[in-house]
Amino acid sequence: MPGWLTGVLIAAGVMLASWVLLILLAKLLPPGLARDLARFLPDCVITVKRLRKDPRVPLRAKVAVVFAGLWVLSPVDLIPEFLPVIGPLDDVVVVALALRYAARRVPREVLDEAWPGNRDLLDRLVGRSGGKSPDTETSGE
Repeated sequence: MPGWLTGVLIAAGVMLASWVLLILLAKLLPPGLARDLARFLPDCVITVKRLRKDPRVPLRAKVAVVFAGLWVLSPVDLIPEFLPVIGPLDDVVVVALALRYAARRVPREVLDEAWPGNRDLLDRLVGRSGGKSPDTETSGE
């Protein structure tokens, strides 16, 4: 096996192991804001998967959530991940903006069904009313 391939496999294994460790440590956090923030990106990934497959979601919203998902998975970052605290900040900001954009184009009940996390965090992100109501969807907004 070529040396570069071994290096890539080792790096991928270390990254995967660190993700598993972070997920396990996040589960040990006491309930509250810190735990909600630790669950934010995993909840967003689950929401992206669910919204991407839902036929009630408009194409523009799907493009926004897929873009956010690709941004998080991309190895290229504006702020390197290894910097403590601020490393994942660009991921969080891009995901929050894309989810907020998509949420305003998706009926709130669809968004509620797709979001696996704390509803208060979702309300803070997109507002209490959230996306379109069924009556405004046909009004040409």
